[in-house]
Amino acid sequence: MSNIISSLGGGSGIDTTGLVSQLTQIERAPKEERLDSRQETLESQISAYGTLKSALSEFQGVLSPLGNSDTFNARSVAFPDSDIITPNSLAAGAQTGSYQIEVESIASAQTLVMGNSSDAKTALGASGELSIQFGEWAYDASDVPTGFTVNGDQAALSITVEASDSLQAIADKINESDSGIQASVMNVDGQYQLMLNSSSGADNAMQITASDPSLSGFEFNLGNQSALETQQASDAVMKVNGLRVTRQSNTIDDVISGFNFTLNKAAVGEKVNFSVDTDTGVAEQAVRDFVEAYNSFLTTAKNLTGYSKDESNNTVRGDLATDGSAKTLIRRLREMVGGEVAGVSSGFTALTNIGIRTERDGSLSITEKEFSAAFNDNFDLVGELFAQKTSSNNPYVEVGTGTRIGDAVPGDYEINITQDPRKGSLTGSDLGALFDTPLDTSAGDYSFSINVNGISSEVITLSGTYNSADELVTDLQSLINGDSNLKAVNAAVDVSFDSATGQVSFTSRDYGSSSNVSLANQGADMGLLGLDSGNVSAIAGRDVVGTVNGQPGFGAGDVLLPELGSDAYGMNFTVRPGAAAEGAFSINFSRGLGGELDNLISNLLSNSGSIATREENIGDQLDKISSDREVLDRRMEQYEARLTAQFLAMEKIVSSLQSTGDSLDGILDRLPFTAKNG
Repeated sequence: MSNIISSLGGGSGIDTTGLVSQLTQIERAPKEERLDSRQETLESQISAYGTLKSALSEFQGVLSPLGNSDTFNARSVAFPDSDIITPNSLAAGAQTGSYQIEVESIASAQTLVMGNSSDAKTALGASGELSIQFGEWAYDASDVPTGFTVNGDQAALSITVEASDSLQAIADKINESDSGIQASVMNVDGQYQLMLNSSSGADNAMQITASDPSLSGFEFNLGNQSALETQQASDAVMKVNGLRVTRQSNTIDDVISGFNFTLNKAAVGEKVNFSVDTDTGVAEQAVRDFVEAYNSFLTTAKNLTGYSKDESNNTVRGDLATDGSAKTLIRRLREMVGGEVAGVSSGFTALTNIGIRTERDGSLSITEKEFSAAFNDNFDLVGELFAQKTSSNNPYVEVGTGTRIGDAVPGDYEINITQDPRKGSLTGSDLGALFDTPLDTSAGDYSFSINVNGISSEVITLSGTYNSADELVTDLQSLINGDSNLKAVNAAVDVSFDSATGQVSFTSRDYGSSSNVSLANQGADMGLLGLDSGNVSAIAGRDVVGTVNGQPGFGAGDVLLPELGSDAYGMNFTVRPGAAAEGAFSINFSRGLGGELDNLISNLLSNSGSIATREENIGDQLDKISSDREVLDRRMEQYEARLTAQFLAMEKIVSSLQSTGDSLDGILDRLPFTAKNG
């Protein structure tokens, strides 16, 4: 019996703890291997998506110039070394041609010096209003001013001078007005003087009048020229291909469209010759860079989603070879590159039209002969293939693009303008024979305030002498647009005179239902100008009204916006009066291949794009693996506890058997009628 008990292992020192641990590990191993393998795969996919995003971003960087129309409007200029003219910049789309410029004179700014003082910061004790108007002075043979013509396009300036103001304080107020005048205080032989420089150009000279005699030393007008004019205002004069041209500034950007240059000095008889030409090389290089970048991206994409060979020529499966999302987005890119460009319905509609072929492996190749012919013979069509373009067959409607243009669907749209936009205006009554003799407004009450687009001006007072209605309206426009209340909100008017009706009109410069003009607080003599309260008629402004593909648009002033969420949303249409008479018309919108690819990649890489969605899904699966590991740990703990309990129960049984065995030792010897073996 003792031998039987011993064979059961009781008291044999079995390592039940180690045995339980080994059994638990055996149970855990296959489950943990599956989790490890799954985690490794998902982490590899996350890393692979990072590589894919990097490749997409790099490819997108090449698309930026390709989708920009400026790339296909690049220009080059052959300009000689010259101290007469300095070329500053050449914009895309500059007017091409051969040019010859002869500079007869350069522009200068009027300079006035005034107000002697022993100290720049000592109070002058003078107070009142300094009124500064801009315009052109006429001079006699001795350079004495003989007349001043107001520049109605330049707002007048009014400076309030207080008794505590110094020359420096007055200069600061003028500089803060943003009027174009540069004011400074100069020390001349121990005396400080205020120096004013207007903007260059004959039409930007200054006429200064003061409301109080204490400021008479600052005046420069026909009646008082206490201020000293040290330099007259003049225009730049030049001949461009024999045509005489004048400009207010020496820096000129509107004579040859897109070409900015500076006149340095007059040089009569000396001609500067140069040419502006189309530069196709910029665009050609951009297209070649695109082909190279696409092929590089495609190689990376194939390695990630397909099979490749390593250095040992072993087949390696890409980390995204089984990922349907990655394969789908790459397929979308390939289809876009190889297909026709949305919105381009004529001319070059696909890469194959310019000699770019798709090979069997999906890469692009250039057929040089066809490629060169496309750039040499049909360069405009190449630009339309790659770059964004909008067009309208209504001369009164301009198509623009907004920040949401990425949502717009390329193609043709039918637009119908049913109501032109209008500016608010106000018209007075017939002036009759008012200007048969000069009108002196200084002796009467020619004051008023004007409300433009809901903003009221300060009281405006006429005090000059006018020989014609044209002089009157020019001065009115300058004074109104110089009002501080109106300038603060960029409200302005155009004042005109209709010689046929003899009426003065005020027209807001803004379109829309909020555009309006009204007069108030008219002085007793404003009726002579046909502008008293009983003789004016107002017309309210209105917004443009129209439809886009049959859907009502939203009119805001002269801008028509498509319905929110419609195919055209992202475009805007600037409408000028006359558009409604044209009837229904069409517009076309195309992003070009560069724009379409850029838009697609931007969507793919966005926070709500397919890549972000897929990465989020992989992240969720990784989180699930972490949860599964916690569940596995709990199950293994329970399994280990169950095994331990079973082995403990076994030990108790073995121990019990061992105790029973001990008690049976020698029992035969103690039984009666038994004898030991000898």
